[in-house]
Amino acid sequence: MTTAPPREHRQAVRYAFYKLDPAWRRLSEERQASAKLEFGETVERFHGRLLLRPYGLVGIRGDCDFLLWQVADDLDSLMALQAEINRTDLGAFLTQPYSYLAMTRRSIYEFPADEDTATRLVIRPSEARYLFVYPFIKTRGWYALAKPERQRMMDDHVRVGRKYPEIRLNTTYSYGLDDQEFVVAFEGDDPGRFLDLVME
Repeated sequence: MTTAPPREHRQAVRYAFYKLDPAWRRLSEERQASAKLEFGETVERFHGRLLLRPYGLVGIRGDCDFLLWQVADDLDSLMALQAEINRTDLGAFLTQPYSYLAMTRRSIYEFPADEDTATRLVIRPSEARYLFVYPFIKTRGWYALAKPERQRMMDDHVRVGRKYPEIRLNTTYSYGLDDQEFVVAFEGDDPGRFLDLVME
């Protein structure tokens, strides 16, 4: 009789993109200030239950105004946060053009020179100014390749990534949890360097 391997600790990760209704800008300054204070206090009540990082998107995207990067040990905390946000005055003016859900897990590929392998199951954001987020799906052709060939390609992928040490990668997995297979989030201070990394 074989026993199941021990379960690894994983985190639930959500990238929630929000858009403010234009009606918000027509509210009085007093109402806006009060709603922002309530929103901030609501989010602050979740301190300790989850990790949360806000990012402004005004002037960068037309379909979103801000992003909340959320990391928790369970999905219930993420759902509870969203329910509380929805109850706020500001929440009544928000829509969510995008919301990506994923989890941390150990990669099936081996990267012996990567000393961070053991810590990949825990998201530890840096102090980088920007977060570049995108969901992706690998093609059927990728999965049809033999694993040694995929490992070789991943080794090359990692080799290129290590040429850009100022760009930090967070890979999370979405199989069965969302419409994509992965969500990757790169942290960095220079969008140009991120562009060069992805292009290479």
